Amino acid sequence: MKLTPLGDRVVLKQLAAEETTKSGIVLPGAEKEKPQQAEVIAVGPGGVVDGKEVKMEVKVGDNVIYSKYSGNEVKLDDVTYIIVRQNDILAVIE
Repeated sequence: MKLTPLGDRVVLKQLAAEETTKSGIVLPGAEKEKPQQAEVIAVGPGGVVDGKEVKMEVKVGDNVIYSKYSGNEVKLDDVTYIIVRQNDILAVIE
């Protein structure tokens, strides 16, 4: 099954959480915080959204940082995706 976002929405796949700290301490499952980094899986067409012209600035394959409490989680074929608006993406990691 394929997800195709509409308007200015972007489908993200969250990157794996760190299991150890930089100093080597192993974090138990409850202590791990969800990372705010994700890979772009699909990008909507952009266009006119809410009366404003929106140009899509991210592309499939980009690694991005997104707002902590944004988006909707969707589970499809046992994989969890996050669908966010482009303005919820804070930066592209290069």
